Amino acid sequence: MIVKKKMNNLLPHGYKIWYKFIINLIKRLYCQDCFTRLIHMKIIADNIQITHHKINRAIEVWDPVPIQELVKKAEAQGAEAIDINSGPLSRNGEEKMVFLVNAIQAVSDLPVLLDTVNVRAIKAGLLANRKTAVINGFSLEPEKLKQILPLAKEFEVDIIGYLLFPNGHVPPDSESRLNVAVDLYKAFLKAGVAKEHLIIDPVLVPLMWQQGNQHARDVLLVIQSLPDLLGFSVRTIAALSNLTTGNTSRENKILLERTYLPMLVAGGLSMLMLNIFHAETVQTAKVSSTLIGNSVFAWEDPSWKS
Repeated sequence: MIVKKKMNNLLPHGYKIWYKFIINLIKRLYCQDCFTRLIHMKIIADNIQITHHKINRAIEVWDPVPIQELVKKAEAQGAEAIDINSGPLSRNGEEKMVFLVNAIQAVSDLPVLLDTVNVRAIKAGLLANRKTAVINGFSLEPEKLKQILPLAKEFEVDIIGYLLFPNGHVPPDSESRLNVAVDLYKAFLKAGVAKEHLIIDPVLVPLMWQQGNQHARDVLLVIQSLPDLLGFSVRTIAALSNLTTGNTSRENKILLERTYLPMLVAGGLSMLMLNIFHAETVQTAKVSSTLIGNSVFAWEDPSWKS
């Protein structure tokens, strides 16, 4: 313990984060309960976005076919859930969410994430849901605590909680994120939702932000620390596409995704949201999960790379 404290004091801030990351990783690898959490990371497609012209057009004319074709392709590429990023849905929000849920569930059994701030649209989507739905999501922002979080209890579904300040701002460091996590968990329990329904998003920010590198390191430490901090195997999720936001080439984005992704897997991330058509990144996710898992490896087994 004395050596650890001395080492921590000698290291610059950036290296302190990596030092904590490595120490926590070693602890997790020698903890059987922690180890079981590393075995499989669920892959979620983030491609259903209202900002995409084809998706927006399909919704406006109530045509399910383009959406269904995209979902079928996403599932073929390895998606294990579909995020419905429908935006605020300011006009006909309830009808549009019902349309999206019905369109997707007509061709797929994958879970759907209802990704909107429109409370009525979320509730309409939950009522339309015939399979598995997840609320995406809530935070310490007062209106979301008051209106969105109670829906998780009413419908007994999973809900994603974002580690954001009550004003919606991103915490500046790992310590602040962990403090927010404690407050978020307290609010969650106060709302009467079973802890097993909680999924925490530590909030990945664009790497091009002024302190983007530090945020990326902080997220890794937070993911590792949450189970011990909250006292149970809380699930975590990260939106990898956020990391590479910006005007650059597809090749550059995939390079960054494939470099950072194994760190998330090693940290114990439960769910990864990404562009499912970045095939190289998806392959890295599957191989990383295989390497951290406890099944016997065999070159002849195609599952490790496909």
